[in-house]
Amino acid sequence: MTIRTSLITRYLVPGVLTLSLIALARPCAAQDVDAPTVPDLGRGSIFAPSAWLVANTPVQKQIDLKLYGFFIGGIDTPVAQVDVPIRAAKFQTLTPSYMYYSVPASGLNKIPPQPAGFTDSYDEHQFRIDGTVAFKVRDFEISARNMYVRRFRPAPLDNLNRYRGRIAIAHPLSVRGSTWKPFASYESYYEPNAGWNRDRVWTGVTLPLNKRLLFQPSYMWETSEGSRAFHYLLFGLIVSTK
Repeated sequence: MTIRTSLITRYLVPGVLTLSLIALARPCAAQDVDAPTVPDLGRGSIFAPSAWLVANTPVQKQIDLKLYGFFIGGIDTPVAQVDVPIRAAKFQTLTPSYMYYSVPASGLNKIPPQPAGFTDSYDEHQFRIDGTVAFKVRDFEISARNMYVRRFRPAPLDNLNRYRGRIAIAHPLSVRGSTWKPFASYESYYEPNAGWNRDRVWTGVTLPLNKRLLFQPSYMWETSEGSRAFHYLLFGLIVSTK
């Protein structure tokens, strides 16, 4: 890899795009995309229109398989992810998952305040496991998720641990014979070397197109200590074989 260690240390403060799906009958497990952010030295926020697709299929009675693919606009970053949600109890789901993303040099050079001369991509693998408790209060669907993340970064960078805590709420609405589901969530991040260093607010609506296909437009605002804010405009499709 030809990216200089000093530039990585200065500029690649990892940010996160999370496309957490609150769909079907309850809030469900999330997909998470890490993309680098940089210290804000006057350029303002970053606008990142993004698209994604998830296919959800049952494996056994209590186990599903979710395959994700999405693309972060603005920095030209593709992402792939696999989740295996396991319903451990009526209100609790455990989800081991794996994610890979790659930011090309062209994307890296758009992020710093000045072109940094990156000539290689930045690739990261993540293994995660989370526990989500979901329940209903009248018609409000509420979920609380705790996630452990192990980030495997390219040498000479060190691998890192991360904790993510999120609370989300959704409420189904009947609109012309179909069920629309607006949602909102708040999430915070903790890393041992940086403390509580990231916050995110996300809102949108899940719309049924047919029995097995859902459309989810949404907006996410993300900020972290010492880094530029991200504004994500998200468009997703959820395909279910259930």
